[in-house]
Amino acid sequence: MRYTRNELLDIVSAQMPARRWTHVEGVIETSVRLAHRYGADPIKADLAALLHDLAKFWPVERQEAVVREQGLNPELLDYDKQLLHAEVAAFVAEQEYGIDDPEVLDAVRYHTSGRVGMTLLDKIVCLADYIEPGRNFPGVEHIRELAEHNLEQALLAGFDSTISFLIEKGKIIFPLTLLARNDLVRQLDREGK
Repeated sequence: MRYTRNELLDIVSAQMPARRWTHVEGVIETSVRLAHRYGADPIKADLAALLHDLAKFWPVERQEAVVREQGLNPELLDYDKQLLHAEVAAFVAEQEYGIDDPEVLDAVRYHTSGRVGMTLLDKIVCLADYIEPGRNFPGVEHIRELAEHNLEQALLAGFDSTISFLIEKGKIIFPLTLLARNDLVRQLDREGK
């Protein structure tokens, strides 16, 4: 890592409005709390949460250019532009900030879409992004309650909420999110939960 945590705080917070930085702080706090609760590395959770939205407020054209020019997942270009920032953030974290931990980079990369075979850290950062204290949407309290007892059930409820919202709005759904949701259902079925 080329930067200290404090330097990264300054670098990342400078790239977004104050209200989004408040969100990032909430995701950091929630990720660390969930890491302690579920046995993940809280230092990795802190770092992934800190970096997860670093490209969120870049112009869409800049995000698309990074995806194209750096050979990142081209499928993202065909879906909601909100998906781009996660892939771009992981790339920038590695290339510009020297983050070399693949687990941290994947947690950043998949915090919006999820994926099949999500790691514990992936699940924690993704869920923390849904339920951080500043989030206020129908059903968030239920997801927060689930998060106290079962990480996978809470994340499944989060994916279900997102998918329902997208269907209600007539939007297309990124296939990886559906696959991630189905994978969680299978995992919970195997565990009898």
